[in-house]
Amino acid sequence: MNNVLVINSGSSSIKYQLVDVQSGDALASGIVERIGLEVGKLKHEGPNGKSELEQPIPDHEVGMRLVLDAFAQQGPAIDESELAAVGHRIVQGGDVFDGPALITDEVLAQIEELSPLAPLHNPANAAGVRAARAAFPNVPHVAVFDTAFHRTMPPAAYTYAIDLDVAAQYKIRRYGAHGTSHLFVSREVAGWLGRDLASTNTIVLHLGNGASASAVQGGECIDTSMGLTPLEGLVMGTRSGDIDPAVLFHLSRQGGYTIDQLDDLLNRKSGMLGLSGYTDMRDVHDAVAAGDDKVRTALDVYYHRIKGYVGNYYAQLGRVDVIAFTAGIGENDDIVRAGALKGLEGLGIRLDLARNEGRKKEPTIISTDDSPVTVVVYPTNEELEIARQAVATI
Repeated sequence: MNNVLVINSGSSSIKYQLVDVQSGDALASGIVERIGLEVGKLKHEGPNGKSELEQPIPDHEVGMRLVLDAFAQQGPAIDESELAAVGHRIVQGGDVFDGPALITDEVLAQIEELSPLAPLHNPANAAGVRAARAAFPNVPHVAVFDTAFHRTMPPAAYTYAIDLDVAAQYKIRRYGAHGTSHLFVSREVAGWLGRDLASTNTIVLHLGNGASASAVQGGECIDTSMGLTPLEGLVMGTRSGDIDPAVLFHLSRQGGYTIDQLDDLLNRKSGMLGLSGYTDMRDVHDAVAAGDDKVRTALDVYYHRIKGYVGNYYAQLGRVDVIAFTAGIGENDDIVRAGALKGLEGLGIRLDLARNEGRKKEPTIISTDDSPVTVVVYPTNEELEIARQAVATI
């Protein structure tokens, strides 16, 4: 009973992975896409090979049934007796959940009640929970929250400087996101380097289409870049990150922008897409190499924001032992890793360009031997972390 089915449910998708917690191996994985649209799609990879299916998938419950069919056909076949638990990624736990929770009807209701804080995520997460509970009614289901790791932040870090009564009424504070990844990487890096976690200070740079930074002191988060929502912080694929709130007032008054248009602008039409026209960093680098000054500036903005957070967290931590790059860009883009830390040698951050070169599928030290701060690339594994927390919870 070492296997956990990990589910990450979106509004029109179900990503899943069957994890052997003891070995850490992924036994099978896949994704259901385009749920609710005219034609849906399922991709599954198991020990018997890969399979793809296209057909109407009206809702998450039908999607889960197709997932079970894929396991039966491509393996490994699973039934309730072989699952220790089903682990669910839930984006927003608010001030209610400071760790994983065994899912009951009451917990599911609380997840749905937190939807105003994550309207694009929690309703979809809840839909996945309902579908999985219907498919596996006799297996414990565990919610693992993206926000939970950041609940250790002190008030100075999570409090916004607005009217306290307004903030309390509408639950406005910094919650953060990507916490499962930040927890996994900061803990695993310390062990991999042979350091005592309790005495290790780490800055984690989770760089993907969504991107966030965290300051981790002795295994506990003391600050993170994402805020009330995953919009705040670093420049991302389509999200602006930090911006003067008065920009929104200006666009509303001068441009007639509605709330929905502003939401769409900052979440879907900004970031690297808004600055350069690209979301894929490979396209960005190609354009820079071709001499596109606009894209060069976009990349400089991206680096500038990261450096600002590294410096901020250096000050908050007082001492930095490790900087860890992770996620799609952090693990695979040596140009970004070098650019993000260039000029920080005065902080004891010295990159070895030869070690940094190329994509990193395994944990790798990319700093020089004499660098006071150890810089590493450490592949994240949120599914394994969710599986571990699910087993620990039950």
